[in-house]
Amino acid sequence: MNKQEVLKDYKNQDDKILLSFVLDKIAFAETRNKIENTNFLSIYEISLVETFLKKIKYNNYCFWGGYELAERKILIIYPEKFNYNMIIKNYTKIMGIVRIELPLAKYGKYTHRNYLGGITKLGIERQKIGDILVKKEGADIIVLKDSINFLMQELPMLDRFENSSITEKEIEEINEVIPTVQEIKIIVPSLRLDNFVSDLARTSRSKALDIIKSERVFLNGKLETKTSKQIKEQDIITIRGKGRFVVKEFTGNTRSGRIIVLVEKFV
Repeated sequence: MNKQEVLKDYKNQDDKILLSFVLDKIAFAETRNKIENTNFLSIYEISLVETFLKKIKYNNYCFWGGYELAERKILIIYPEKFNYNMIIKNYTKIMGIVRIELPLAKYGKYTHRNYLGGITKLGIERQKIGDILVKKEGADIIVLKDSINFLMQELPMLDRFENSSITEKEIEEINEVIPTVQEIKIIVPSLRLDNFVSDLARTSRSKALDIIKSERVFLNGKLETKTSKQIKEQDIITIRGKGRFVVKEFTGNTRSGRIIVLVEKFV
């Protein structure tokens, strides 16, 4: 496969570097006959990579973030001789969990931002860290295995985690957090994506168009830049910086013909 040829249509340098890295991983998997994986990818990077792999008709891959609803995931590339069960067994070799259990006095005081801020303060690369599942009594941090020892050594040095219990756990021991949702109702003139983004992001129609064109909107996990894309019930709209929303039901129409929509927002 000619790398320069398949990447010629990608103008963004960061995108090109990531996709070039993916092509290298494919080559390694085929020549070394072993499973390869990337660091954790953001929702934008996952969409970019998956679209690219479909474009070049490559099928021996999957994404995994440690649990079913994970937002940040790694790309796993495997040789043709591997079956699904063989890939599953490798998850435990690739990623694990650092569990922080807070002292009783700090229950409920830390948010996702507090945990992520502490981790980044240590200088660890963001792509080494997957989702951070927060509960009132602490958090499970999904992390690549090659960074676990570093976190285990350095996290106890942070004042915010003083007197906390910090332990390493296998990925199967993850404490999944049931997402909290808030029901809201919006009224849109039509089922176009830009109308939904305008209401959900609480901004003007013109700014909603800018948000979509700046590649900040994902529909069912895929980057969507078509402003007139029609929205259906059960679609999941993610707006970077604004949140994730599930379009639950079209409940009726106003007298002027506008559509009333029931939406669940992840909070």
